Amino acid sequence: MARRNFRVLYVSGEVSPFVRVSSLADYMASFPQALEEEGFEARIMMPKYGIINDRKFRLHDVLRLSDIEVRLKEKTDLLHVKVTALPSSKIQTYFLYNEKYFKRNGLFSDIRQGGDHKGSAEKLIFFSVGVMETLVRLGWQPDIIHCHDWYAGLVALLARTRYAKHDFFKKVKIVQTIHNVYRQGIFQTKIFQKHLDAEVFNGLEQEGDEVNLLSTGIRYADLVTTTSDRYATMIAHDPEISFGMNKVLQACGDRFHGILNGMDTRQWNSSTDKLIKKRYSVEQLEIKLEDKKVLLEEVGLPFSEETPAAGIIINFDAYQGLELLQQSLAALLELDMQLIVFGSGDKAFEQILHDAAVEHPEKLAIRGDFTDAFYHQMIAGLDLLIMPSRIEACGMMQMFAMNYGTVPLAYAGGGIVDTIEEVAGDQGTGFVFDEYTPEALTARLREALVLFADKERWRALLLEGMGRDFSWKGSAERYAELYRNVLG
Repeated sequence: MARRNFRVLYVSGEVSPFVRVSSLADYMASFPQALEEEGFEARIMMPKYGIINDRKFRLHDVLRLSDIEVRLKEKTDLLHVKVTALPSSKIQTYFLYNEKYFKRNGLFSDIRQGGDHKGSAEKLIFFSVGVMETLVRLGWQPDIIHCHDWYAGLVALLARTRYAKHDFFKKVKIVQTIHNVYRQGIFQTKIFQKHLDAEVFNGLEQEGDEVNLLSTGIRYADLVTTTSDRYATMIAHDPEISFGMNKVLQACGDRFHGILNGMDTRQWNSSTDKLIKKRYSVEQLEIKLEDKKVLLEEVGLPFSEETPAAGIIINFDAYQGLELLQQSLAALLELDMQLIVFGSGDKAFEQILHDAAVEHPEKLAIRGDFTDAFYHQMIAGLDLLIMPSRIEACGMMQMFAMNYGTVPLAYAGGGIVDTIEEVAGDQGTGFVFDEYTPEALTARLREALVLFADKERWRALLLEGMGRDFSWKGSAERYAELYRNVLG
């Protein structure tokens, strides 16, 4: 008898290309597909934010998934579901929507991230209960609900309390993955007390007058994972790097695993990528220069084959490298290179960047609005990708970069160093700096620029990176084994 395909529901607050805030979106664009290839049936649920374009992504309404009742403590709201297939796959992606909660452009944010905390808490509660009710209406019974980051921590709790005796969820297993341990979903307790029944509310991980949704998800999960072995070790033992979550993770014991990220080598392939202007391979590496010309023209910088183009793709917040970038900006602009910054967030720093771009129009360009096409073109057109994040669980951009012949330069804060072999002599795929200071960043960057001038050695460096295997295969096999073990 053939083995039954187990069903896995992936719950996330972001999925590329629909909406991207962090590397979680890139992960969700490829990981479910990798697990399908290991014999699991995958589906995805996420919020239908107001910024998601229905026509562009071919979202359509499902009549039998309209007017789903989402019962909260003091009221009942109606949920509507739109659906489309994850690009380049047949994986059904469900978008949960209610105009009152999601028409506004804002995504989820918590106390640490700023923004509309109260509004985020309310729509998060609505979304989480909506996930459970949508599954029931859909009639698709998952064996595993795989929750990603704090966005889905409440789903784990609901499965173990309010829905624990429901036929659909009696045997369901919960997996909680940590992508960014500093994003924990911290909210004021009173908002959850207002909207959740006592059984659910009392199950929340609370400290003082705040709830922690990531900690909640970890507590109720059968399996907890993060995106590299090194990062798992770091956050389980270092209270500073784990932002206070180390004891919670130590308590998980053998439930906690680190599994390195992979990437979709079909979507991120320089020889077939339809989002870049000129496709190229290791045999045609000189064509990459055409993508550099296109990139520089798009951002308004002059092209020079001899001048390296470096780029930074981040959200402007403290953990993604805002402070380091701000402190390093003047020194970066003194180097013999061009710099493209692709990101948004802190408004004061956005203004600093724009002022600097006006002062250095031939050296600095800023791009704020995210598009998938520009994201791919930037990865293809850069010579160097600078990654200044203070803590990077694993990241995926450095994998994309190396696969496209773009050299990463990153801070060694987290699991990112599991994928970059530091340049030493004739070996290596990228540059790593160990001290989180402007001096360490610029010193390593100067070394990279010296190597860039050595065309033969630089080409060898690009080919070394492009030859590495960053596919999901090995990591997906580890996940498949863990899934099957937890299912017994």
